[in-house]
Amino acid sequence: MGEIGLDLNWPQIWNHFYHLVIAFVLAIPLGWDREQRSHSAGLRTFPLVALGSCAYMLTGIHVLNTTDAEARVVYGILTGIGFIGGGAILKEGGNVAGTATAASIWNTGAIGLAVAYDRYEIALVLSLLNFLTFRVMRRLKKRTDVHDQPKDM
Repeated sequence: MGEIGLDLNWPQIWNHFYHLVIAFVLAIPLGWDREQRSHSAGLRTFPLVALGSCAYMLTGIHVLNTTDAEARVVYGILTGIGFIGGGAILKEGGNVAGTATAASIWNTGAIGLAVAYDRYEIALVLSLLNFLTFRVMRRLKKRTDVHDQPKDM
């Protein structure tokens, strides 16, 4: 029986590993925040979305030979992540919940895409702004919710 030849490109493996770890790490604060708030999508979902979108895009970049083909991969990733985010939105009566989680899942996919294209500054800003939105805007939302309560007559 002959040997199966594996032509491993170790520098490329480490480069991809580096990208994937960065995408994963930048999504952890977002998942942590959702987990602390007892949302269904949390500490596992967010890093996996960033990891998956980064991995698909790295594959597209290194396998496909045209930017048009890469654009189709991006479209597919965004559509798939939108489907996952749609599952986070719940409607009960007149109330809708989960839209911030869904939007954040979509943003997490963009973090993975940015890392795949070596645009770490974009990924870092997306992660930071998303996390701050959860933390700062939550306080503002609570204040406006209190003011929007109907007054008893």
